[in-house]
Amino acid sequence: MDAEFLHFGCPDARLPVEENSMNFILARNWWSLVIRGMVGILLGIVAFGWPGVTLGAMVLLFGAYALIDGIVNLAGAFHAAGAHERWGMLLLEGMVGVGAALVTIFWPAITAFALIYIIAAWAILTGIAEIAAAIRLRRHIAGELLLGLAGVLSILFGVIMMAAPLVGVLVIAAWFGAYAFIFGVVLLALGLRLRGWHHRLPPPAPVPLR
Repeated sequence: MDAEFLHFGCPDARLPVEENSMNFILARNWWSLVIRGMVGILLGIVAFGWPGVTLGAMVLLFGAYALIDGIVNLAGAFHAAGAHERWGMLLLEGMVGVGAALVTIFWPAITAFALIYIIAAWAILTGIAEIAAAIRLRRHIAGELLLGLAGVLSILFGVIMMAAPLVGVLVIAAWFGAYAFIFGVVLLALGLRLRGWHHRLPPPAPVPLR
């Protein structure tokens, strides 16, 4: 197999089936990264451009972002399970996102202090999942650095939020807006890169009837 083929992240036939499966699932779900990236960029712009944002509005912004992010990941997990590929990491990210969204939306008396810790916990868990996937794929796919960068950004954002829990709503909105925008750009770039690889993948193997 030549160096150019490997450079673009194409699966190596010499790799174990389980490892190539990890490559396939990420590439075939490139659309989920693009959607998450576009939503992140949009909400980042909204958070920055909303003068005098209130706590209630901030709750809705984060809840909407986490919910959409979680649903897209769950859809990717369902799609991967149907193709008999690895889906555990997508399921974990999806459950974390949906869970964080439901807690913020249905907690009527949530405070800015509590919101900060919910956002921070969600960001750190999401970052850990992204880095774990990047480490597993680092030898087999060209876009693993972007995936790892997305994870590092999430963890740094979560740590910063936890380090300053008494900031005001406007500061929370600014931090969340910056994070969502940068994280969205990284995911969008990774999704578009994987889109090109997806078109070179073999079709999923048919499931034998019993």
